[in-house]
Amino acid sequence: MTLTQPVGAEEVVRSGTPATPPHRPPSPGRRTHLTRPLPALLLLGLLAVGWQLMAATSGSALIPGLPEIARELAAITTGGELWENTRVTLTRVGLGFAVAFVVSVAAGIAMGRNEWLRRFLEPAVLIGLATPGLVKALLCVIWFGVSLLNPILTVALAAAPALTINVAQGVRAVDPALGEMAHVYRFDALTRLRHVWIPAIVPDLFTGARLGIAMAWKVIVLVEIFGLADGVGYQLNLEFSQHNVAGVLAWTIAFALVMAVIEYGLVQTLERRATQWRRVAVR
Repeated sequence: MTLTQPVGAEEVVRSGTPATPPHRPPSPGRRTHLTRPLPALLLLGLLAVGWQLMAATSGSALIPGLPEIARELAAITTGGELWENTRVTLTRVGLGFAVAFVVSVAAGIAMGRNEWLRRFLEPAVLIGLATPGLVKALLCVIWFGVSLLNPILTVALAAAPALTINVAQGVRAVDPALGEMAHVYRFDALTRLRHVWIPAIVPDLFTGARLGIAMAWKVIVLVEIFGLADGVGYQLNLEFSQHNVAGVLAWTIAFALVMAVIEYGLVQTLERRATQWRRVAVR
């Protein structure tokens, strides 16, 4: 009497015939990756349907329908105005945010590490948070006119407070043992910044960066409306002066799409890579 064994690795070796691999269902991670955009697309679809219904029922020229907005969007895209003005606005935002990032990281770490500096700088940060972006934009237009310093400084003033306070809170929440370790091994200031503080405050840094970028978008449009002759804000003001509501909405949608690409394509990608070591450590 012989016992029949299941076909496995030993059977494959003896017979020389490869065993048929079992069918494997798609991995949950892949399904999640494919279905992740669905909620956002559903929301956008509902908003588009709701807007079109409102435009159809109101019959007002102030609420244009989706086809009219789409024609305006296609016109500014094919005509080249969208790309040129978006490039100008993004350049101003990028330069201003770079200044804010450097200043905010230095000030935030100092505030988180030193109680006297925290009390000294905290009122300025709170004033910066409380001051409306419109006031910052108007003052910079009055003081600096149409120079490049105007939008850069306005963006930096708008983005720095939120970024600074998030960095400071992140530093205060860091385990004190990390600071003691850096002191024992006599790390210099640059080594501490690169290998201790920046990795420890990455989540707070990205939270502050998102808030800072959101404020930067708002004030750069105001600056371009009031005191500059190009950029997305200038185009919005131009369409408004011509009473072209569809054009205003087309530029707004285009600007929102650019912001979405930056958030989902750049910021979230950098955040995943910057926090990858945390996920590996948890495993």
